[in-house]
Amino acid sequence: MGIRTDTGHITKDETRQELKKPPLYRVFLLNDDYTTMDFVVSVLEKVFHKKTVEATQVMLHVHKNGKGLAGTYTREIAETKIATVHTLAREHEFPLKCTMEKE
Repeated sequence: MGIRTDTGHITKDETRQELKKPPLYRVFLLNDDYTTMDFVVSVLEKVFHKKTVEATQVMLHVHKNGKGLAGTYTREIAETKIATVHTLAREHEFPLKCTMEKE
């Protein structure tokens, strides 16, 4: 890679920058005794863009194991998804919670 100088010549660019991929975070839904299975499936479809079959599988995993992976995202996106889930849950009067863990 080169840089064009004022004289029009191209010189070798000695400064190379390595771009690092941002760290990823796993977003988990947590099981509770009050949130309906249908609502969890709906959240997985609307917020995490899962197809119904996959959303149902994740919901059943959450139900049986206490938590389930909803998706893996950069920090800002993970935080936004968690906030969206908590807002929807509050609006529907469910205690559904999400967490995130660094991958």
